[in-house]
Amino acid sequence: MKFYDFEAEDVLCQKRKMEEFKGKVVLVVNTATRCGFTPQYDDLQNLYEKYEESGLEILDFPCNQFGNQAPESNEEIVTFCDAKFGITFKHFAKIEVNGENAHPLYQYLKAQKGFSGFDPEHPLTPFLESMMERTQPDYKESADIKWNFTKFLIDREGNVVERFEPTDDMELVEQKIAELL
Repeated sequence: MKFYDFEAEDVLCQKRKMEEFKGKVVLVVNTATRCGFTPQYDDLQNLYEKYEESGLEILDFPCNQFGNQAPESNEEIVTFCDAKFGITFKHFAKIEVNGENAHPLYQYLKAQKGFSGFDPEHPLTPFLESMMERTQPDYKESADIKWNFTKFLIDREGNVVERFEPTDDMELVEQKIAELL
């Protein structure tokens, strides 16, 4: 299977095939509106504006599995993102990224790139590690998504080439995107 073999519902309940992004560099992100990482929407929008014409697509998949931080409806999430961050990249319907109801796309992404740790320099890393150790002692061995704003980078051929945790510096994300473009 490849990234292009999957489909997902957008916020208008329309099935979107990932094959429509063939030839593009794609960043897939699970997001939340009430998270400490929510300001990353600004960084993502800036990346999109900077690289869209060069072939970057950003796909936003809201998820409420981490601290109940995306409780709104799909429409409310889009309204929030547009009003607060001016988001112009693609919004998809809210999904689950872990567990038995995890979206097939996320099952695939996690199988391609597992968890490799939080950035030790990020100020929220001690909090995330402490929380993970209490709730999932074996979290380091699991490919599951650990928190909101985990990102997967897909190259122009549909290969999952990188996974970024929410603590990874957005400059690193931009550098990897630029290399692929």
